[in-house]
Amino acid sequence: MNSILIKNITIINPVDKEPLENVAILIKNKKIANIGKSTCIDIDDGTKVIDGDGKFILPGFIDMHVHVMANGFIKEDDLTNPVANYFYQAVVNMKDTINAGVTYVRDCGLADIGVKTAVNKKIFPAPKMKISVMPLSITGGHFDFYLNSGIDMIIQYPGLPHPVCDGIEGVLAKTREVFRARADFIKVMATGGVISPNDAPEYSQFNVKELKTIVKEANMRGGAKVSAHAHGLGGIKNSVKAGIQFIEHGTYIDNETAELMVKKGTYLIPTCSVMGGAVDQANQGLLTEESAKNALEADRVHKGNMITAYKAGVKMLMGTDSGVSPHGNNLRELELLCDIGMSPMEAISSGTIEAAKALEIDNEVGSIEIGKSADMIMVEKNPLNDISHLGNPVNILMVIQDGNIVKDIINIQNE
Repeated sequence: MNSILIKNITIINPVDKEPLENVAILIKNKKIANIGKSTCIDIDDGTKVIDGDGKFILPGFIDMHVHVMANGFIKEDDLTNPVANYFYQAVVNMKDTINAGVTYVRDCGLADIGVKTAVNKKIFPAPKMKISVMPLSITGGHFDFYLNSGIDMIIQYPGLPHPVCDGIEGVLAKTREVFRARADFIKVMATGGVISPNDAPEYSQFNVKELKTIVKEANMRGGAKVSAHAHGLGGIKNSVKAGIQFIEHGTYIDNETAELMVKKGTYLIPTCSVMGGAVDQANQGLLTEESAKNALEADRVHKGNMITAYKAGVKMLMGTDSGVSPHGNNLRELELLCDIGMSPMEAISSGTIEAAKALEIDNEVGSIEIGKSADMIMVEKNPLNDISHLGNPVNILMVIQDGNIVKDIINIQNE
């Protein structure tokens, strides 16, 4: 593999106090080999030299909550959508995601080991991933798509577990089944959802004993983590008490629960993007009357409660819930995180080094340091001055993943 030298750039790095101006990065054998003044870096014959012309380099981003296989969760569409088309559409979703500047994702439901294997083989452009395969749901819960008509609208094919489980023995068996399907972590639906057919966001689902059983079994798998979809306060509290490490959404969180999360070191992924996305679906008439009502109410309270959690000191990570909302707009989440109180660098860190630490892959990715994987993006403007610049995928001029240039608008424009 040829080496790459990118010169005349400014590095925005979450592990550095200040931007590194007018420097160069040498990429070799998929890794960052050197950082410094270009005149001080020795390069081999055949090294590709890219003039950054004063542009800005950041680490590739990590989206902590996506569904690369989903496109809106309008489950009626699955009744007529061939499984092959379902997978081909996911290829488009993953390309849109990496083109938006996201080089690593945590898929919170539906991507299976076959998808991850294809990604690892680089059969198509896609972010690297951790997968949960299939979320766990109680009967009548957020991922139980069985309707009163007798039709079950969950995606099904050989090797993909069914989500529904109940009781201590049931959740234990299902957790083991999902790990058998090669999940990296477990996702549980600890409350109802905004667009669920059988419940509401404030409903608690799974009791503390069931949740503790899931956490204990996951921990026996090399310390695997558990993530909880939790809108309602009761479900958030149950999840934190059970030792679950990640809370998704956290819509109805209060100050007392936020302080408990700080004490226990529990992460919160606010998924600010999806709140507006659900409202858009409601306004377009894509949701049932009850789901539309839930979407508007959740959106009304979410921002204020995220501000409460942030002020309490809860550790927050960037996650979008793309798949419910459209793919390819992932970094718009950064501006929304700033709206709840983060500085631009805090927001960037939440989607790079802090996310990498939470996934225990910070020795590989999350920052621009010698020896780490060469995952990075290039943009025209300084995002510390205008964080919204990152939110438009057109502004992501170049994406490099494992030392390979997977998106390059600069050379396309110059040709």
